[in-house]
Order: sequence, then structure tokens, then C-alpha cells
Amino acid sequence: MSGPLSGIKVVELAGIGPGPYACMMLADSGADVLRIDRAAPKKRARSTSGPHWDLLNRSRRSVGVDLKHPAGVELVLELVEKADALVEGWRPGVAERLGLGPDDCMVRNPRLVYGRMTGWGQEGPLASSAGHDIDYIALSGALWSVGREGDRPVPPLNLVGDFGGGGLLLAYGVLAALLEASRSGQGQVVDAAMVDGSASLMTMTYAFHQFGWWKEERGVNVLDTGAHFYEVYETADGKWFAVGAIEPQFYAELLSKLGLDPAGLPAQMDRSQWPAMKERFAAIFRERTRDEWAEIFDGSDACGAPVLSPWEAHEHPHNAARGTFVEVDGVRQPGPAPRFSRTPGEVSCPPPIAGADTEEGLAAWGIAEKRIAELLECGAIG
Repeated sequence: MSGPLSGIKVVELAGIGPGPYACMMLADSGADVLRIDRAAPKKRARSTSGPHWDLLNRSRRSVGVDLKHPAGVELVLELVEKADALVEGWRPGVAERLGLGPDDCMVRNPRLVYGRMTGWGQEGPLASSAGHDIDYIALSGALWSVGREGDRPVPPLNLVGDFGGGGLLLAYGVLAALLEASRSGQGQVVDAAMVDGSASLMTMTYAFHQFGWWKEERGVNVLDTGAHFYEVYETADGKWFAVGAIEPQFYAELLSKLGLDPAGLPAQMDRSQWPAMKERFAAIFRERTRDEWAEIFDGSDACGAPVLSPWEAHEHPHNAARGTFVEVDGVRQPGPAPRFSRTPGEVSCPPPIAGADTEEGLAAWGIAEKRIAELLECGAIG
């Protein structure tokens, strides 16, 4: 293991989306994350050859455990004794019913940081209700804010709730609690909720509104496609080019690249003229292809960039030079982020099939060979 978290051990109770993303971040940064997946009965066992498709599960081993088997639960508690942190993403109360809640685990390891990932949080009227990213960001005010004037809100994939306000918030919380535990010797529960995290991501927008600079209508503000200088424009080849020249000096550079004389134009922040200026910009951008505009803007301070699809982003010279994308076992994917100068992270292994590393993973965490054989025999692991 390489990375700044080398030596940190994390038990991951397998879930989907934000929990695995948080654990991917920890594992890419060097933590030894042991993923506890559901053990498949022998009659349904799948091949363990080759990597699984879910890149969120990379950089760690997968152990198959039957959490409805008393011996399986006891095994997880044994692993908890050796761990610095545990991460789970189930509905409130599920871990407790299995005998793996915070109280159960902290009896065995008082220094444990217990990370919990949910949509609504561990308490509140909606805590036990089902939901997805779109629901959580709807409640936080984030979803309402994304969209064009006069149109419905547009879900920004599941980036704001699941990953930005979810997985990243959880990873941050776990690391903050680990830092505190290193000083106090005491663990604690990290309650990471996507509704809380997505609300936190909206802090600047709330501040702008309090200041009176952000209108309550959607799609008429600087950052929500209201401004002509912060917009996406179609190009001659049906592709797209993005501009975000907010500061006056950058706006002046943008006008220069578009061949416009500022002397004959309205003031940049004259909101009444933004719609007309958008039409003017749109007509100019339709005169050239996306890549032609990319060449014109390349290296300038005009704050313009070609809109690349996820399937071509790795080809851009900047991304290629930085190694933003990596290839592991023939699969191209985003590389570890952020970067560390002295202890770089890495994708240490491709995502395994659930339970593929059961014996190897347990042995690496100090579970004796005889004990593993007994667990296999009684069906607690697989």
C-alpha cells in the first residue's frame, strides 16, 4: 500500500454509491480497506476471475461474509478490533439489528471511528424513508437551483448528493474523526447525510442570496446560465464550448477572442442586456467548430474550454500530461485524487468480484488459517 493513509485499516460493510466512493478515496490514498460483501451460497457462487465492472470498489479486497450467521457477525467484530474505522451505508437501525451497530463495535474497540452514510441522516422524520440522490438534493435546495430560466430543474447526474455531498463528506468526516482519535484515544460516530452534505455545498449560493446578488428566479444569475459570459454555446459542428469569464480582465480577453470591441457593448454586469448578449455570442460561436474554438482559446485567460464527453476527456493534452486518467487491467478510469507530493496514492488493484478475496483478505488481517477453515465449513464466509 502506498499513500498518506498507509497503515490505516478500515472495515467496509458493503453498500452502493456514496459509501463505496468514500472507501475508494480512502483506499486509493493507501488505507487498507477490507470490504465485507454478502457471501453467496455455493449454488449461486459466481466466477471470481477477472475484475468486476464497478470501479467504485477498486483498490481493496472483498471478503464474503454471511451477516445473518452468528459466526459471521462475530468475525466482523473481530475485524473491528483490528480496525481504525468502519463504514456502513444502510438505513438507520439495520446495523444495530445485525449486532454491528456503533455500541456493539465500540465495546470491542473504543478507538473506532464509525462512519455512517445515509440520505436523510440517522434521525429526523424522514430518517427511515427510502430515497435517492434526486430526493436529497431536492430537500436541500440544490436541485431547484440547477436549470434554465422558465424550465424545470435538471438533476446534475448523482454528483451532488451521492458523491459530492455524500461520499466525499463521509471520507472527510472519517478522516477528521481519525485525526481526533489519534489525540484523544476515543472513537466516535460520523453521521454523514446527503441532504446535509448537499446543503453544505450550497453555502456560497445561500450567501449570495442573503447579500441580494442572487435572484430567486432560476437561470437568471451569473452561475446558473443567466449570464452570457458563463454559458455553454453550440458550435458549427453541433458540439459545445463553455465560457466562464467572470472577472473584468477575463471578460475583456473573452471579447477579444470573439472579435468584439467592448466600446460598442453594454456593461458586463448590465443584467437587462444579458439575453441579447447571449444571442450575439451564440451566433459567433456557431461560426466555428468546437476544436477550432479550443485552438483560439488555448492558453489564454479568456476562461473558455471545449465541452468534452467522458469518453474523450482522457485525450485532451492537459489531462494526458497530468495523467488525470489511468488504465488498470485495460480499463480506463479517473485516477486517484487529490495528489500527494511525498506519499502518492494509487489504484492498487482492480475491483474484485464480491467475495473473491475471502481467505486471502482475512489472512492479511491476522485471522488464523484454522479459524478461516472453520468459518468456511460452517458457512459463515464464502
